[in-house]
Amino acid sequence: MIKLKIDGKSIEVQSKKTIIEVADEVGIDIPRFCYHKKLTVAANCRMCLVQVKNIGKPLPACATQVMDGMEVSTKTKFTKEAQQSVMEFLLINHPLDCPICDQGGECELQDTAVAYGASESRYAEEKRVVVNKNIGPLISTDLTRCIQCTRCVRFLKEIGGVQELGLVGRGEHAEISAYVDKSVESELSGNIIDLCPVGALTSKPFRYKARTWELVRRPTISIHDSLGSNLEMHIKDDRVMRTLPKENDAINECWISDRDRFSYEGFYHNDRLLEPMIKKNKKWLKVDWEEALLFIAKNINRSIAHEGQDSVAFLHSPQSSIEESYLIHKIADKIGTQNVDYRITQKNFDFSGTWLGCEISEIETLDQVIILGSNMRFDQPLLTHRFRKMVHQGGKLIFINALEHDLLIPLEKKIICKSQEYRTQLIQMLRAVYEIEPKKIINQDILAFIKKQKLNADTLQWMKQFVKGKNKKAIFLGQNALEANDASDLVFLANCLAESVSGLFGSLSNYPNGVGLDLIAHKQELKSTKDMMAKKISSLITLNIEPKYDIRANINLTDLIQKINFKVAITPYSGDAFDDFDCLLPMAIYTESSGSYINIARKLQSIKAITSPKGQSRPAWKILRVLGNYLDLDDFDYDSSEQVLCKVIHPKKRLAYPPLAAKKFNNKEKPLKKDGRNEIHPILPEQSDMIVRRAISLHSKKNKPLINIRQEVL
Repeated sequence: MIKLKIDGKSIEVQSKKTIIEVADEVGIDIPRFCYHKKLTVAANCRMCLVQVKNIGKPLPACATQVMDGMEVSTKTKFTKEAQQSVMEFLLINHPLDCPICDQGGECELQDTAVAYGASESRYAEEKRVVVNKNIGPLISTDLTRCIQCTRCVRFLKEIGGVQELGLVGRGEHAEISAYVDKSVESELSGNIIDLCPVGALTSKPFRYKARTWELVRRPTISIHDSLGSNLEMHIKDDRVMRTLPKENDAINECWISDRDRFSYEGFYHNDRLLEPMIKKNKKWLKVDWEEALLFIAKNINRSIAHEGQDSVAFLHSPQSSIEESYLIHKIADKIGTQNVDYRITQKNFDFSGTWLGCEISEIETLDQVIILGSNMRFDQPLLTHRFRKMVHQGGKLIFINALEHDLLIPLEKKIICKSQEYRTQLIQMLRAVYEIEPKKIINQDILAFIKKQKLNADTLQWMKQFVKGKNKKAIFLGQNALEANDASDLVFLANCLAESVSGLFGSLSNYPNGVGLDLIAHKQELKSTKDMMAKKISSLITLNIEPKYDIRANINLTDLIQKINFKVAITPYSGDAFDDFDCLLPMAIYTESSGSYINIARKLQSIKAITSPKGQSRPAWKILRVLGNYLDLDDFDYDSSEQVLCKVIHPKKRLAYPPLAAKKFNNKEKPLKKDGRNEIHPILPEQSDMIVRRAISLHSKKNKPLINIRQEVL
């Protein structure tokens, strides 16, 4: 700790901090444009100039480290004149188009000019003009407004992983540019809109839609992946106009993915289901809620009477809230069926408890990591950023996958193999551990099996450093691995490997509420989707699922659904995926409902409705509660989602999560298939769920994310 004075205040701070960081901590405002706490220091705008005692010139606060005994002044005449001069130079070429600029009202340049600028300009010459660049369908450019702070350049290089923008030219001719005929394709590109301190980079979908002072701000979370990014949605006339990040260092820091930012367009797609519908004589008819619910209750009771209680099944989305899942399980339990599941993309169900295995921020502190079977750059762009930070801080990443998938991270080792070879890769790693340090194989059940395996020389070579290093290690299984036929074996082997190297073990599951839904399923111990659909099912209720597009990993499931006599979909959208259904109930999207979600790091987050349900749509938990009443089931009298949540989570009791573990392991050697095909089902970000599939701007990029599939994909 060192002592210094800033504006006459004596404070004690940690060494190696900059003046601007110290000033922010003690609440002293220093103007800045190029500085951002999550980016490297550029010190090129010079707006943060301050006076330091015994130094004859002003110093940039963002690039000057504090020293013991230093005396800093931010409000002296000397400092104000320096800042005013910089402000005057920045405004020389800046256009006076604030009335038509989308940044008006929330512009850092406007605010700083009022506080630190002169009342009038001395510059009478002609201002320069910069030609705008088309960098894609998400970001609009007005580069004449640019003040060359380079925040966007540094963000795409340091956070996005590839430098898609750069500063070209010198002096008055300097300008931000992309590569020739290239758009910005980063999965995190929308964050440069927030970073831009002026109106040079703005949101294309939001352009000219509203002014900042017209918008009401409401907090919520993302349900498009398992991170649960914190969001702030801006609303006008009961309509979401744009989405911004809400800072939470433990989860998403101050960033969000493009999928989270622009998916709000899907809220108002023409496919929105606004009224209950029943199919009669192969034609859809709009009906009221009472008629629809009576129709469903009549057919469900008929199935139970003729085919038995086990003839009724329920499938719900991994996006379902805890409250929705609890109620759908409760309906099934009251009816007397165990046919309930949400794992619609899995093939193997002999494992449970998928979660990260650590805090999200802990990823950055790891030293050596093995990731097996994950397209995480597209599935989890913000988690990928955490691994990128880990590598930049000296960590080493070994990546094993069935797809040639560029993480935009420097890798220690990359292995591209068929998905059916994931198991072999893990066995080889365990065999290498046994060869290097036999006593490290803790699990006795696997020891005899490992001894019989042949050792691969290449695996032994790169595993030596992984095993012998005295540092923090981790093994993660991605969504591709969790959807494999032998996923249970992969979970068991990866867990054994983590134990053997004294590392942590976790999954990179992409299920938005997988941890919360696992919690409920663990208590109920219900049937898997595979077992359920193998039975003779006569009635099926789906929640927030588009069978034709959401059920990929288990292709036969779609065919089985078509053969069921009576099918009901509780869904926010209509479309061709429901052509074979008999009844559609309009469900409110997550911004129109309340609910709770547990993210991949076991963090419980609850949201409230921030807009009104469209048309006659209703929150799914209310639909399920009323459906329970129409089926004459007991104890369906909840008045709020909070009452439902209390049935699952007791405030005074610690949640008993199921462990991330396999239920069994097949110790027989499996012959590899000779057809050379990969049993993988890559899902691009803009196809991940019903809402995102209808967000038009996300589908307008020139260059789709490149995934080179080296083998045929089933």
